[in-house]
Amino acid sequence: MSYHFDFSWIGPYLPVILKGLWITVELTLVGSVLGIGLGTACAWTRSLGPAWARPFVATYVELIRNTPFLIQLFFIFFGLPALGLRMSELTAANLAMVINLGAYSCEIIRAGIEATPRGQFEAGASLGMSPFQAFRHVVLIPALRRIWPALSSQVVIVMLGSAVTSQIAAEDLTFAANYIQSRTFRAFETYMVSTVLYLLLAIGLRQLLRAVGWTLFPRRQSR
Repeated sequence: MSYHFDFSWIGPYLPVILKGLWITVELTLVGSVLGIGLGTACAWTRSLGPAWARPFVATYVELIRNTPFLIQLFFIFFGLPALGLRMSELTAANLAMVINLGAYSCEIIRAGIEATPRGQFEAGASLGMSPFQAFRHVVLIPALRRIWPALSSQVVIVMLGSAVTSQIAAEDLTFAANYIQSRTFRAFETYMVSTVLYLLLAIGLRQLLRAVGWTLFPRRQSR
């Protein structure tokens, strides 16, 4: 029995696909920027911050890294309303992605920070830098340069993981694919298109992050 491919449904459902694609991009953008910001703050706390705050950050990191993202998402969207904290599907998805990436990026950035020789701190202080200036210029920038490839890979993983947010009816690309499949009954073609789109997103995001890395952390010229 031969299978007849049919992609004629793409035209009528193109707005649905584009909307899902845009929401996936938006989730990735918000999750990446805020998640890396949260991860940087947590990495500073674990490496250089006050001793009393370190156990709290360590607990957060271990809790997030050792529980499924889907459970975290369900807890935020279905669990928090029991405490009176209600939010939309998109807000819950954004918050879950920020919290998730924050924990993973914390450990990646912390590895870069702890690889910085302690003598560089003293060098920054001898130049009259404030603790914040020393952390930003002497510690953070070189640390990010070292761990940027690993951090970029984690961002791509989080983008692909955003497909889970369709479980709470966030209208991302996977939600769009499920919606189209349920109406056209062309499961093979629908998920083939969504797979290709996720592949293109992953490749494009990786290239974008590589370009950002080259811009922010230019390679030193070898002598």
